[in-house]
Amino acid sequence: MFLTPHQIAESYLDKSEKELTIVDQCRLLGISRASAYYDPVPVSAENLDLMRRIDRIHTDFPTYGARTMAAQLTIDVKYPVGRKRTGTLMEEMGIEAIYPKPRLSFNNKPHAVFPYLLKDVAITYPNQVWSSDITYIRMKYGFLYLVVFLDWFARYILSWQLSDSLKTDFCLDAARSALTVNVPGIVNVDQGVQFTDEEMIAIWKRYQTQISMDHKGRCFDNIFTERFWRTLKYEEVYLRDYQSWQDANQSIGAYIEKYNTRRLHRSLGYKTPEQIYFGV
Repeated sequence: MFLTPHQIAESYLDKSEKELTIVDQCRLLGISRASAYYDPVPVSAENLDLMRRIDRIHTDFPTYGARTMAAQLTIDVKYPVGRKRTGTLMEEMGIEAIYPKPRLSFNNKPHAVFPYLLKDVAITYPNQVWSSDITYIRMKYGFLYLVVFLDWFARYILSWQLSDSLKTDFCLDAARSALTVNVPGIVNVDQGVQFTDEEMIAIWKRYQTQISMDHKGRCFDNIFTERFWRTLKYEEVYLRDYQSWQDANQSIGAYIEKYNTRRLHRSLGYKTPEQIYFGV
């Protein structure tokens, strides 16, 4: 029987345990801390179908906003799909159109804002700049979210985490995991709640890493991560029908290992990200 991280948490976590903290128990179970607290909300089969379609359309046409996305969905499913409904689903998926606009994320809470540090900066060595982003991962009967930390120079995936919610914990876990590999001079992120969280900011300050944030008019600041999402989805996600979190976790993990160690990049002189990152 396959279990989601939330089901694993419900079955095996002991919140009354005094010697092992919730964080330690989650680490031992191989799940993110968010899974210990997340209460999943059922999604209808019709909305799941629309979300799968939105994901594919967004991958091909990332500049589509809710209005254009709704028009495309209406054509594809042959029944009216409203802009408001489409926008709600896009927000639940954690995606939005990529184009210069005043509102670059769904973060409406007051938060620290950092300048964009990479204008006209030549990227010439590993660990000069990392970036991070989150994408929607479809499954046969649901969906997950994937976060990665990527080195800009080598296109190397330093760490990744899957989660069944958009709570911040899985991004914190991925950041800590990436920092066991090395420390970047700059980390470039968007202004989403996961990356402006006080605990996330504190991690980078602890390592004296400069924080660069995407801003109005800088629509392709995370272009290397966007390219990775497209590659991942066409070479892995869209070819699978993940039955469970474990299935997705294992298959995506195997793909990222192959991407890092075996997939040649023309922009890297037909070398792998691992060869460029470690200089081998």
